Amino acid sequence: MNRRESIKRLILGTLSAGLFFPSAAEAKKRRGFSVSPADPNDPVARVPYIERKWDYGRTPEEKERDELLFNQRFFDDHELSAIEVLCDHILPASDTAESANDAGVTEFIAFIVLDMPSLQTRLRGGIMWLDGFSRKHHGDMFARISTSKQIMVLDEIAYPDKITAATEQGGRFFREIRNLILTGYYTSEIGVKDLGFQGNTANVWDGVPSEVLADHGVDYEPEWLAKCVNQGRRAEIAEWDSEGNLLNN
Repeated sequence: MNRRESIKRLILGTLSAGLFFPSAAEAKKRRGFSVSPADPNDPVARVPYIERKWDYGRTPEEKERDELLFNQRFFDDHELSAIEVLCDHILPASDTAESANDAGVTEFIAFIVLDMPSLQTRLRGGIMWLDGFSRKHHGDMFARISTSKQIMVLDEIAYPDKITAATEQGGRFFREIRNLILTGYYTSEIGVKDLGFQGNTANVWDGVPSEVLADHGVDYEPEWLAKCVNQGRRAEIAEWDSEGNLLNN
């Protein structure tokens, strides 16, 4: 079993219990999060903004908070580049699925630190540690060294049995950023498709079994049987008027 298959099995085991973070799909689509220049003269290339494509299910208070969050930014351009690199290493594209960056996971993490400020110091500090370790051992910041050297750095902090006193902070950071990347990916449309998870799907219902109806001396009226037990229309949502009459019969 390869690494991606192992991760998928672990994630599928948690779907019934729910996840602790808003999904990447929510951050990127329902809330309209994106990354784009707000001002062509702004030297910082990436600034969060609200793209009003999805605006439903929000109370006035939630909309007000959304406005506040989406007009803020936390990570600078260099930090976002480091997160993108981490996404590529932790969950790259495969022959059967797209990568974490394809799923918008960098944007998800950029949003989640605004939504959950308690993450900010730990993630920024972790990126600083990663850069310091990379400079000391490879001569430049993490996002700027070669791919092979990046993997060498991550090998020092990705495995618990290799952690030392000198890499303890890096190990904690790796565990946290890995969990965020996996959460973002497997709550995105791309990640859910990769899991093959169908969600809550209704079973086919053909009504009460005929032998049970016979035991009670009752039967369905043909008119209502045609309306309520018609598998050709099972995907339609019933609509009712104010007096309780079925409209789409």
